[in-house]
Amino acid sequence: MPAAALDVSPYASGSLLTVEHLSVADVAAILAMTARLERMDAAERARLLAGRTVALLFYESSTRTRTSFELAAKSLGATTTLVSDKSSSIEKGESLKDTGLTLRALGAEAIVLRHEASGAPFLLARATGLPVLNAGDGMHQHPSQALLDLRTILARLKTLDGVTVVIAGDILHSRVARSNAILLPRLGAKVVLCGPEEFLPEDALGLDPGHGPKIEIERDFDRALGRADVVMMLRIQKERLATAGGGHGSSAALDLAEYIRRYQLTGERLAASAPRALVMHPGPMIRGLEIADEAADGPQSAIEEQVGHGLAVRRALLARALGVEA
Repeated sequence: MPAAALDVSPYASGSLLTVEHLSVADVAAILAMTARLERMDAAERARLLAGRTVALLFYESSTRTRTSFELAAKSLGATTTLVSDKSSSIEKGESLKDTGLTLRALGAEAIVLRHEASGAPFLLARATGLPVLNAGDGMHQHPSQALLDLRTILARLKTLDGVTVVIAGDILHSRVARSNAILLPRLGAKVVLCGPEEFLPEDALGLDPGHGPKIEIERDFDRALGRADVVMMLRIQKERLATAGGGHGSSAALDLAEYIRRYQLTGERLAASAPRALVMHPGPMIRGLEIADEAADGPQSAIEEQVGHGLAVRRALLARALGVEA
């Protein structure tokens, strides 16, 4: 077999299924395109995807991700169609493959997919031949969230070299934690995972040991905060606990009062241990559980900035998916 054939991907160019498919050069190009699109006049930007059609296929509830992809597509001039599992043939048992083929037949040129099953975007991309953007698949990955988190950090800190990012909370069930723990160390950051055994077993993310010393576990939240340049809080994912089968994430074993005492990010904790750390959260936030109001709304918080960067990054991802240069 010719060597060149080994480089042929089974997925359409422009797909974003996992951060592992992104080289450092790819990440730099996406961020550069994001900046160019952001600087562009709105009327000029709205011509880039005029006449193009993007399908938003969501099998799980979403506010930030779905809305930002929709607004991003429309700001580029694309037509969007939203398909959810509660208002389509999916509810009648139609397979993901057949739903994807139907959307392709109706003119969709790219599909943004959120699905409860890990690996679903790969299946859809192979079945349809269309560029697919993974908007979260089960407990696997959420690539666009990792990219917007990266941009948020860079906007405040300018670099990831020597930066320590503490990710705290329900690590086990978090596709956001997994994507960030893969992407950020490749760009110079150190990632410290923090949480109780129920939500952070030693093999929580199943990451290759080759990621080495740039990823570590610290059980003591205050000690972790003392090292943090960035602290990213995660909610307890009750919807995944319900299907966890009583394993590591069994809700019956969790003492919420104790969890709050040990792991809630409060203004007092920030002031004592991380007075300059950037506070982040991928949402949705459960105020009073993993994060207190004064931490979520304080001057160190970049949580609303994350939402803005999400819209900007997703514009670039949609343009990339449809082969448009800005």
